Amino acid sequence: MVENNKIIVVLPAFNAAATLKKTVDEIPHGFVDEIILTDDASTDETIISAEKISIDHILKHDLNKGYGANQKTCYRAALDHEADIIIMLHPDYQYEPRLIPSMVLLITNGIYDVVLGSRILSKGAIKGGMPVYKYLVNRMLTFIQNILMKHKLSEYHTGYRCFHKRVLERINFENNSDDFVFDNEILAQIIFCKYRIGEISCPTNYDSHSSSIKFFPSVRYGLGVLRVSLMIFLKRIGIYNSKLFHEL
Repeated sequence: MVENNKIIVVLPAFNAAATLKKTVDEIPHGFVDEIILTDDASTDETIISAEKISIDHILKHDLNKGYGANQKTCYRAALDHEADIIIMLHPDYQYEPRLIPSMVLLITNGIYDVVLGSRILSKGAIKGGMPVYKYLVNRMLTFIQNILMKHKLSEYHTGYRCFHKRVLERINFENNSDDFVFDNEILAQIIFCKYRIGEISCPTNYDSHSSSIKFFPSVRYGLGVLRVSLMIFLKRIGIYNSKLFHEL
């Protein structure tokens, strides 16, 4: 507990057996109350690895439902376990787990409602192994998104996010895609509802086990990102009314 806030880390996993232990070992266990892993029908030994380490709750999809569907399961489980602060961390060791206390305190101190771990704020993204083409696409999409969403973030594509429960309780994330564009839909909802978003610089650790979207899914993701950004722009000027932006 941090100031009577229950802290839960959720790990949306898919074929994360090689990096799961390393990720969980660096989560500050004296600070975090519970860890929940949801496995999206991995074909490796993710579940076996999870059962051997300090994970409180392990959930498994019988069929692969997609990255967005995996996050939905994560957030429902965290809210069911009465979390006050929920941290979504990819278990592929791409992000720095030891930043969790800093992210949480920005929320418990009332500064932000959501905190993102940004790989772009520092100069370490490419040095940390992010492919140059991914970096350039990230920057290009973020530039367009900031204009259309009338906001200012260093990146919209991080898999390291910390939420106050009221955010996840009020935005309708269940309406979002089950695919990768879920990440951008939920940020668009948060921005539209005027929740306060902060960012913290996060070192990047790319290696052969880091999760990565293949070419054609990444093209579909990029187009989806532009679609979501355009939707919020049209919603704001009163031309298009999407159920995506209805609060619960």
